Amino acid sequence: MSNIKSAQELRVLLEKNAKDKNYYLNPDMAFVDALLEGLIKNLNRYGYSSCPCRLSTGNYELDSDLICPCVYMENDVQKYGSCFCALYVSKDVYENKEVISSIEPSKR
Repeated sequence: MSNIKSAQELRVLLEKNAKDKNYYLNPDMAFVDALLEGLIKNLNRYGYSSCPCRLSTGNYELDSDLICPCVYMENDVQKYGSCFCALYVSKDVYENKEVISSIEPSKR
């Protein structure tokens, strides 16, 4: 992913990843754009796209579980309808059949 230069390139990659896993990117494009910019910043800062909604250490090994899509994404989408940062959502959320609610870190 280190060859990604723009939020648009990253969006294409993440949309493909979501589709491959039968998930969707959040339908709120302004929200997604903000997250993509955060991912690009972290990619430029650390050399990997750590989730912008979590604190990264700058150490790849310590942050490996937070690299988007993070290791928590699939379980969170299945359980809560979205991942922690709400970049990835379930089909029901995407189709406005379900509302995203916040995921408390203590519920992990």
